[in-house]
Amino acid sequence: MSNEAVQEAEASGQFAFFSSQNSKFNYTFNKIREVRSYRIGELFAAYRDILWDDGRHKYNVSSFIGEIDEILLGERFSTFDQNTLDTLIGTLRQRGNSNATINRKMAALSKLLRKAHKMGDIHSLPEFRRQKERAGRIRFLERDEEARLFAAIRSRSEDAYRLSVFLVDSGCRLGEALGLIWNDIQEHRVSFWITKSGRSRTIPMTERVKEVIKLPPNTEGRRPKGPFTKLTQAQFRTIWNDAKAEVGLGADEQVVPHILRHTCASRLVQGGIDIRRVQMWLGHQTLSMTMRYAHLATNDLDGCVVVLEKPRSEPSSHGAEHSAFASPLTTLSPAPESKKKRGSEPAKAPRKRSKGE
Repeated sequence: MSNEAVQEAEASGQFAFFSSQNSKFNYTFNKIREVRSYRIGELFAAYRDILWDDGRHKYNVSSFIGEIDEILLGERFSTFDQNTLDTLIGTLRQRGNSNATINRKMAALSKLLRKAHKMGDIHSLPEFRRQKERAGRIRFLERDEEARLFAAIRSRSEDAYRLSVFLVDSGCRLGEALGLIWNDIQEHRVSFWITKSGRSRTIPMTERVKEVIKLPPNTEGRRPKGPFTKLTQAQFRTIWNDAKAEVGLGADEQVVPHILRHTCASRLVQGGIDIRRVQMWLGHQTLSMTMRYAHLATNDLDGCVVVLEKPRSEPSSHGAEHSAFASPLTTLSPAPESKKKRGSEPAKAPRKRSKGE
């Protein structure tokens, strides 16, 4: 390459290529960058407002990242290797974190590191493997439990009672209900715009919901922005915990406000609503989340008992015909009558010839 070509490449800041018989060399001009290191907390401070919207989820992520930074002892990184990640996961497990909790914390860390890597702050990333989660038992309120709990809540706060009824009949999240404004309620339907998945949804209201979204007649002063905006999450949880202790549910760690969402989903499935519509009602991003309630759809299996209790003496050839699951695809149609053999047919009388033949 001539000197003029080299000078032109230097001026443009582009790659200059030099070749010989055995090797090639790439030179980049004006591309040298200082390698810096960062704490996880510093990266979160730089990108949290870009990656996460304000709300409870962002608050939880802040807690996750803070714990991770504390486990790593505030160490600074220019690369984040696999050994560091494995050590971090091991420490979380030793602290009693379930695989589901570890997955949520690693999802937040992965999102942060991918952004930092894209921006050139971190120069290598580990492989994040999802931990296997066990399907836990889903707790939901029986009708009598709901009645006792709601009565105790109502004795403490009418607003908290109205919110409780709304949550169990709509199946929405606590934050979704508290974020409602009056314009979200139109013609017997309610729309949720601020959701965890970022997808809005609209559902019809039950008669109970139509009643509880109305403000009590003794409301004084200026009308609030929405039906439940007079309450905060902290206030509602305090009332909830006091009420559940009063009715003897204080030792049950699963009886938290989110149990009302589980209760709604469980009642829908037990009532025969198909899983796809339950997913739409709850606003689940994936069907797999809704499938946690599929085991409650026991009515579809009742026909199995009929088959299992059938006496053994009955011939099996008629099983499909009398099955509880018989359908046009499984029920055998009666066999067509076989044609009689020609030899057994009666002989036809000879046809008389007409005069014209």
